[in-house]
Amino acid sequence: MNKNNKKDAPRGPRAASRYTTYPVRRRVALMEFLMEDAMAGISRTKAKTLLSHRVVYVNQNIVTQYDYPLEPGMKVQISKARGQKEFRSSLLRLVYEDAYLLVVEKREGLLSIATSREKERTAYSILTEYVKRSAREHRIYIVHRLDKDTSGLMVFAKDERTKRNLQDNWTKLVTDRRYVAVVTGEVEKNNGTIESWLKDNKVFVSYSSDFDNGGDHAVTHYNVVRRANGYSLLELKLDTGRKNQIRVHMQDMGHPIVGDAKYGNGEDPIGRLALHAFRLWFYHPVTGELMKFETPYPASFRALVQMRER
Repeated sequence: MNKNNKKDAPRGPRAASRYTTYPVRRRVALMEFLMEDAMAGISRTKAKTLLSHRVVYVNQNIVTQYDYPLEPGMKVQISKARGQKEFRSSLLRLVYEDAYLLVVEKREGLLSIATSREKERTAYSILTEYVKRSAREHRIYIVHRLDKDTSGLMVFAKDERTKRNLQDNWTKLVTDRRYVAVVTGEVEKNNGTIESWLKDNKVFVSYSSDFDNGGDHAVTHYNVVRRANGYSLLELKLDTGRKNQIRVHMQDMGHPIVGDAKYGNGEDPIGRLALHAFRLWFYHPVTGELMKFETPYPASFRALVQMRER
């Protein structure tokens, strides 16, 4: 996969051309390398500032993780054009960026991309504005979506070939994609699988069938992490990625997701849909490297299933 992908790789935007390069000659964390090897004598605060301003590159990929592991043979570059690509948004967190793709964490309430019925601000429009700050011709391509009310990790492409590669080979490239949810009631079985066919009715509400009704086959695996206070915290892994799949399957179980106005039972103790895409592992469509991204469970989810003192 690596060789074929590299051979066909498009020419994408590269890291800033004006940077200072520092070769890595030992195994070391990035923060320590900046303070002791690259810019000997700088303070920890200064090193953190460089990372937060997104001007530190490792092998031409922007890295902000202070404990990022470096290996001999790598190259660390520090841009001289300080802060030109700094990303600021209260609705999105930029987790990773390279010449071909972006990985972000989306907040709940933000559309992935505009629809014919909804034209409000979206993750797509925010990222488009960001990449155009580097060059007006730069674009963003959506690879997959999260529901408006679902938070979590998403990947966007920077060119059409990378987008097509990801979409056409999604099931091969994505090795682990998981959600965390809080559902109403204490789920009896520790783990299980829900399998059905999903189809929309005339008002675009998905419904489930145990037999093939001409809809989309959907498979959801669940594992109970904790039960408490009349709720269950679940990790969910999908074999398929159908519209509203998790929400409908939790409804099928008799344990709808907390805060789900469409498929729930009215319980909304935290003022949001309790569904978050917390893990996304995939092989890079160009380099072939296994990319692993993970976010903590939202604090409000954990609070619902914390044991209370009697």
